[in-house]
Amino acid sequence: MNAATSPIVFSDMVAALSKPGEMIVRELSPSDAELIHMAMGVSGEAGELLDAIKKATIYRKPMDMENVIEELGDLEFFMERIRQMTGITREQTIQANIAKLGKRYSKGTYSNDQAQVRADKRELHS
Repeated sequence: MNAATSPIVFSDMVAALSKPGEMIVRELSPSDAELIHMAMGVSGEAGELLDAIKKATIYRKPMDMENVIEELGDLEFFMERIRQMTGITREQTIQANIAKLGKRYSKGTYSNDQAQVRADKRELHS
């Protein structure tokens, strides 16, 4: 296969493997739709938080603490509803994160080496 035919083959593959919207809508339950809405909310609010941080750190504007607090609150809202819908508690989320980071940073402090080795991920991919 040469480079000239790769885009055509790839686009055909993408078209064949992409789940059709009609099928998605037909299979989607109201609960699925709400869960997608909540995940989209997390993504959107994370972008808004990132923009607030960018303005302060890159553009050197004063940190808009009111906006940062608002965006963090919006993230909490969407994440809490996801937890409610999936039966996961905030405490479970935090404990799982503590366990993951405890494995990754077994020395109890950050290091570039431990961040790159990702000891918490090795078992999952073995």
